[in-house]
Amino acid sequence: MALLWLATIASALAVVQTTQRSRELTAQLVQAQKTRDELRYEQERLLLEKGAWSAYSRIEKVAREELNMHVPAPDERVLVTTE
Repeated sequence: MALLWLATIASALAVVQTTQRSRELTAQLVQAQKTRDELRYEQERLLLEKGAWSAYSRIEKVAREELNMHVPAPDERVLVTTE
C-alpha cells in the first residue's frame, strides 16, 4: 500500500513538473514570436527605406546637385572597343 501511495505522489509531482515546464516553454515561444514579428516589421521598414534611397530619381538628383554630374553631350562621349 505504501508503494502505491509513493507512486501516486511521484506521479503527481511529475505532472506538476511537466505542467510547469510546458508553461515555461509556452512563454518562451510567445516571446520568440513577438521578437519575430518585430524583426519582420523592421525588415519591411528597411526594405521600403532601401527602395526610397535607391530610386532612380533620387540618385539622379544627388548626382546633379551634390556631385555636379550631368548627362554627357554627344561630343563628350567616347566609345571604347573591347579589342
